[in-house]
Amino acid sequence: MNRLKSNAQIEREALEGFVVEKVGLHKGRHGYRRINRELRRDGIAVSEKRVLAVMRRLGLQAKGTTRKHRRAKPVEKGDPRVNLINRVFDVDARNRLWVGDITYIDTDEGRLCLAAVIDAWHRKVVGWSMSDRIAEKLAIDALEQVVGREDPSDDFSLVFHDDQGSQCTSRAFQRCLESHGIAQSMSRPGNPWDDAVAESFFKTLKRELINGARYKSKDEARQEVFKYIEPCCNRQRLHSKNGYMAPCDLERDAA
Repeated sequence: MNRLKSNAQIEREALEGFVVEKVGLHKGRHGYRRINRELRRDGIAVSEKRVLAVMRRLGLQAKGTTRKHRRAKPVEKGDPRVNLINRVFDVDARNRLWVGDITYIDTDEGRLCLAAVIDAWHRKVVGWSMSDRIAEKLAIDALEQVVGREDPSDDFSLVFHDDQGSQCTSRAFQRCLESHGIAQSMSRPGNPWDDAVAESFFKTLKRELINGARYKSKDEARQEVFKYIEPCCNRQRLHSKNGYMAPCDLERDAA
């Protein structure tokens, strides 16, 4: 009990104090790499690994970071939620693979939910549905619209791929797929790359239409989304996947 602190312990406690000071100075926005650069700038020679170890020991974490990478939950044998496409989105014709997802649009009247279905062949938005509530009916309405517009042939197998949202995993939605003879494929949990086509569309939608915009009402947002999807995205926007042709133009040439 009377033994004096070792030099290593004194150094460790001093380093912890410096790290805490830097984390507080930047309000938790800097991770261990930037903290390391700050310390080196002040003449404290220390490795990144040691700074990381100190931050972990003290329970310090930069904003927006996670402690470890998430691992996709394996699909057990007999699970109906199987990934049938394994990130292979290239198909040789329309109505072979549809992908879907749901996103939100903020308005002054509250959130508006948008469900969209995209044909992976030419990236055309073949159906969508908007609602005040995110429910299974939103996804079902979008699917029913696609079936009515596209009238897929029974001669070829059709797959609908989506993430594992509760709307698409519901029994009502699965019965809707079965009634039209459509097989369901699902992404692995926490893996957006498995649904890359839908994720890419929504990212572009938000970048080109939603981000920075203010919608006073949900009706205004509905109108803007409709004008973006139909005249712009499907008929005018040149898609690199189509050799810089609009989806409707590629569909017409292939007919």
